Amino acid sequence: MKRALTVDDLVIAGIAVAAGLLAAVLLRMLLRWLGKHADRTRWSGDDMIVDALRTVVPWAAFVGGAASAGAALPLTKTVQNHVNQVLTVLLIFVVTMTAARVIAELVRTVTQSRSGVAGSATIFVNITRVLVLAIGFLVVLQTLGVSIAPLLTALGVGGLAVALALQDTLANLFAGIHILASKTVQPGDYIRLSSGEEGYVEDINWRQTTVRALSNNLVVIPNGELAKTNMTNFMRPEQQLTILVQVGVAYDSDLEHVERVTTEVVADVMTEITGAVPEHEPAVRFHTFGDSRIGFTVILGVGEFSDQYRIKHEFIKRLHRRYREEGIRIPAPTRTVALQQGSVAIPQQRGPETEPDEVPAARRD
Repeated sequence: MKRALTVDDLVIAGIAVAAGLLAAVLLRMLLRWLGKHADRTRWSGDDMIVDALRTVVPWAAFVGGAASAGAALPLTKTVQNHVNQVLTVLLIFVVTMTAARVIAELVRTVTQSRSGVAGSATIFVNITRVLVLAIGFLVVLQTLGVSIAPLLTALGVGGLAVALALQDTLANLFAGIHILASKTVQPGDYIRLSSGEEGYVEDINWRQTTVRALSNNLVVIPNGELAKTNMTNFMRPEQQLTILVQVGVAYDSDLEHVERVTTEVVADVMTEITGAVPEHEPAVRFHTFGDSRIGFTVILGVGEFSDQYRIKHEFIKRLHRRYREEGIRIPAPTRTVALQQGSVAIPQQRGPETEPDEVPAARRD
């Protein structure tokens, strides 16, 4: 028989709730103090552990106080079971959300610490978060007394239908995973597609790859298209690369002098300009007898793709100034046209309106 509610029951229940709240506040303060000490360590794992405990432990203390308060009240067995279920679901929800955040952050930390894995790609983080939330949802259903076996069977059958309806989305998902697993493209790489798009890879998520062009515009490319197209990655296997600058000097130039002066300019640019490669060995290669000049190629080393514009800019300015100081001439394109006046007439075809006695101007001489 149900016992009547008394003032003592309410007092005991209030004390239990207050004790739970007080314990939650004290534990949160303690964990905040531990978090400050964890920030001083080099290992980032203790920061994530303390952060997780800072969320879960206070809520667990509050749920424990509420459960104690419910046990102190003269509730029926059915109501008591409902209260316990609600409190358990609340605690599972808090634990699931915290676990999803911590595990996702752990995955992000692991990927950022390894150069061969996507440093900032959200695809792995999102997949991890969805899996943890799905597991928590199934645990909640099991706690509420809902059998998950038929649900899993229905999800298996329905998943096939969904997969057929979302072929493009799933193709982009698996293409993104394949791109990251093959390590051909990673966030931070500078790529150029055969269709002309180029820029730095910002992120590779479950559906698309975001590329930031040098103009700061974002280019969104579906993962399936990126996996099928021809692509040049300017940062793999090495980030440093060489660029070619075409130069030409007059035929009367001393080529030994030209090579020596050009090499000195290259060495100065490589050591003084940000983004250049100081250990790059200057290289000048003559290759063409042109119409008005002897052409040669200067090979420069740059730290990454976007540095080439600054390096070319400084090199051309310094080379032009040095050539003027050394008396080396860079000829402008010229062409000599010889006109010969002879007695041979140029055949002319008369049009339908030309008079028979009309003499073309080229023959009047």
